[in-house]
Amino acid sequence: MKKLKNKWFYLNSFFIYLILIIVAIVLSVLFLETEIKAYFISNFTANMPAYSNGTKIVVLDEDTLAKYPKWNKDLYIELLDYFKTYAKPKVLGVDFIAPSIDPDNKSDMKFLELISSMDNYVSGFVPEKGDVDPELLDYMKLFEQKYSVNIVGSPYYSDTQYYKVSGVPEKYLNGVDNLASVVIKPEKDGGIIFSSINLIQIGETYYPSLPLRMYLYANNTNDIEINDYYIVVPKTKLKIPHKLIYGGVVKTDIRFYDNILFKTSQDDIIRSDFSHDVVSAYKIIDSYRNLKAGKPQPSDIPPEVFNDVAVFIGEYTSGPSSDFVKTPMSNRHPGVDVQATVYDNLVSNDFINNANLFINFFVLAIIAILTFIFIFRFSFIKSLLAVLILDVIFFIICALCARNAYILGFICPITAQLVTLIFGYSYKFITENRYKEKIKQAMGKYLSQDVMKNVVRNIDDLKLGGKRATVTVLFSDIRGFTSLSEKMSAEEVSMILNEYFAEMEPIITKYNGVINKFIGDAVMAIFGEPIQDLNHAQNAVKCAYEMLKKVEYLRDKWLFEGKPKIEIGVGINTGEVFIGNIGTETRMEYTVIGDTVNLASRIESYNKVYRTNLLVSCSTYEAIADIADVIKISEVQIRGKAKKMNIYEVLRIDLNKK
Repeated sequence: MKKLKNKWFYLNSFFIYLILIIVAIVLSVLFLETEIKAYFISNFTANMPAYSNGTKIVVLDEDTLAKYPKWNKDLYIELLDYFKTYAKPKVLGVDFIAPSIDPDNKSDMKFLELISSMDNYVSGFVPEKGDVDPELLDYMKLFEQKYSVNIVGSPYYSDTQYYKVSGVPEKYLNGVDNLASVVIKPEKDGGIIFSSINLIQIGETYYPSLPLRMYLYANNTNDIEINDYYIVVPKTKLKIPHKLIYGGVVKTDIRFYDNILFKTSQDDIIRSDFSHDVVSAYKIIDSYRNLKAGKPQPSDIPPEVFNDVAVFIGEYTSGPSSDFVKTPMSNRHPGVDVQATVYDNLVSNDFINNANLFINFFVLAIIAILTFIFIFRFSFIKSLLAVLILDVIFFIICALCARNAYILGFICPITAQLVTLIFGYSYKFITENRYKEKIKQAMGKYLSQDVMKNVVRNIDDLKLGGKRATVTVLFSDIRGFTSLSEKMSAEEVSMILNEYFAEMEPIITKYNGVINKFIGDAVMAIFGEPIQDLNHAQNAVKCAYEMLKKVEYLRDKWLFEGKPKIEIGVGINTGEVFIGNIGTETRMEYTVIGDTVNLASRIESYNKVYRTNLLVSCSTYEAIADIADVIKISEVQIRGKAKKMNIYEVLRIDLNKK
């Protein structure tokens, strides 16, 4: 039964531990994982410059608006015509949704004509939730035919939430060859952006993101494969790792890059908000106008710097329509720079890889197991130090992995370790207390429970020595036990003694006595210490009187069972003793020593001489005179005493009187 209880205890403990681990991990993932992941990405992953072939960014910034306060489509035309006529980028990505087109507006039609003539022009659209209006079915069908990717192999569909698009005038469908999704969404509302949506499912068709569309154009392909782990571009053999496809979006973690450092006119080193080379749009327009007029070009931005590279055009202004997002690199990261970063990830085949579930679980299990080992093998301080060293090593490993664009789960193992620490020390405390209680119960069978309690109470101050105190010492002895033991086997003797002591011990305890030792068939008990009792002399005599009554019951019982008849004698003395620990530093015994003890033993021996059962000293008699009937035995010569002394036989005692 005990083994079964222990098994249930261990099983219940294990299941409680698992529940605590699961709850703690869920809470930590909900509230902490994003911040921890952002820390590793921002501090260790972004350790290299952006794509070396030099992706460029042109921004509509505050300087541009200061020079051209009324930004209009004519200025936009000049900006784009610069890249068509003079600069020759490989691909031109515009991080805006398509502007509206008015057929009656010359600028609008000129703009449409221009972008329709630019094969490398890629602009944006935004997917929308909800059903498609019936009158737009033909529009969406044409949109799908022109701008979706070609899925090679088995399609990989999910329950999408998107069925239509916005921001794309119908006239675009006839003129513009490349449109892509410009949606960038955080992991949760208001949170940090870790991932790009490289593919988005609208209806039953997939559309690429702006960077992916630019990559496909640059490599003259529109074919995509999708499997459980990768988006594959067969022509270039590019494998883009993705997260679980859910809600119609296919996400890939972004490998961010170091922001550019530049020197100001005061020779101060400033960190840019961008990780790519950035040019203000007004400089491009000024350069364009100079080229048109045959004037010299600014030396810092000749058209040749844009040749055969990817160019992104985006916004970099403050205000309600500002295009800033929150990333691990910055709380105000320009959206166009994020798009350029995703493009560089694709071109350089440089992605963040997240450790899979098995690896993360393996790491968590190793840390939890090592923590358990530290808790149960080392002392408290040493185990905490070992756990701290383990955490430092784990942090370094995570940092090194992050530096190589491999993200190990950090928060879940540390959370599991914290739960393990709390549970482990609690479990250790409970089991050790249970074990100590078992030891106390076991030792209590060798020592008095009260002595044991005194030892436990002073466990940190155990030493040799003690104090002087006035106590009452009781000795009891079985008459003729030696001759009885010669007639019986050792087993029979032990059975009789065990039953006898079992009956005597509760009586002694009842009267606040402490059994100091069993000496063969004799019992030595102390009253007054360590249990404080002002009436220790009276209680000792009452105890002896009840012991004699119990022996009468045992005698009749044993005679009926065919066992030998026994008698006991009791001697009691009250006086000053030394009580405490004696022995050595490694082996102590809690006992009493002194003449009072010796006298109690010798008084007990006179029961054989006077054929009595209960004798007390004169000092004990003085304390019980009011509650006992006695016979004085005068001038007894006690061995070891120079003078004779009086002892008293107790005939009766009033157990209820104090």
